[in-house]
Amino acid sequence: MPTLKNNNTSQRVDSLKPYRFPWHRLFMGILLLTVVIAFATSQGSVGIPFVTVAKMAIGSLPGIHITETWPSTWQTIIWDIRLPRVISAAIVGAALAISGGAYQGLFRNPLADPYLVGSAAGAGLGATIVLVTPVPMYYHGLSLLAIFAFIGALGSVMAAYMLSRVGGLAQTTTLILAGVAIAAMTGAMSAFLLMSSSQDPRPVLAWLLGGFGSSSWQSLGLALPYIVVGAIITMLHGRILNALQLDEDQASYLGIDVERAKAIVIATASLMTAAAVSISGLIGFVGLITPHVVRLLWGPDYRSLLPISLIIGSAFLVLADLAARVILPTGELPVGIVTAFVGAPFFLFILRHKGQTWT
Repeated sequence: MPTLKNNNTSQRVDSLKPYRFPWHRLFMGILLLTVVIAFATSQGSVGIPFVTVAKMAIGSLPGIHITETWPSTWQTIIWDIRLPRVISAAIVGAALAISGGAYQGLFRNPLADPYLVGSAAGAGLGATIVLVTPVPMYYHGLSLLAIFAFIGALGSVMAAYMLSRVGGLAQTTTLILAGVAIAAMTGAMSAFLLMSSSQDPRPVLAWLLGGFGSSSWQSLGLALPYIVVGAIITMLHGRILNALQLDEDQASYLGIDVERAKAIVIATASLMTAAAVSISGLIGFVGLITPHVVRLLWGPDYRSLLPISLIIGSAFLVLADLAARVILPTGELPVGIVTAFVGAPFFLFILRHKGQTWT
């Protein structure tokens, strides 16, 4: 796979030195994300003014009372339908973006994405089992589809990691190849189940293209703890990821336990990816494009790249979901189609104009 040339080594060495965190960028990003979430919540088949949405949000804060001048149905639409969907898109976008950044740093490759080591195919197998077999969609109010997708994604990554360990060490190249093999096997199993079943294949295809049509506060609550904990741990490894850009041996000379760091980053990034997939299905390009854009605009220092990618990825997926909801006059598009339409041309543009920095 393509890797960055070593002419960036001095820049990466500089990134290990003390630095000032770009709080102004983080603040501006959070402000942008807040506006995007409020705007996306106001849009839909029933138009609700942006100011009214803002009043609803402010009025829900402790100690603040705002007289309701809007229909009660608007309250239901915002809190029970749109906001769970928009917040789910924001959380999934954040998880995929920071996971993609972590994988790119770990593998020292800007083409790495959250699904690199088999999590997508594993999640697809878990979802297919629920959708085409007698396994119920819900059990005591819990979505078995989300749970099976989570288990499938995490199980595939764990299997790839265990297969890549040679002599107690996880070889990066072997891990990628093991992920490819696991993905091929689980993909074949999914195809077999789909072809041997009499069930309508469209729900499976819709899930594989990603979407937030069935989002709820409950499904978000089940996945959110994994994403929050994983994001915190991953961001705390920003300086270690900087060191890994040099070389694993040189990182060891700096006192870093490379194998332990690799295991932690793989585990947390995969955990976030699995939790995100359990909410939305498979959505491509968010984890691939977002860290790359942040790297091009503000540099490769992972101490700032990861948190800023989290915010930009969150805003991007909220807007992509909004587009999926409003583009068609009737119905909606899978979000994965929107991200592919936006992400693929952009990435091809980057490949064309930045290819001289790769080998």
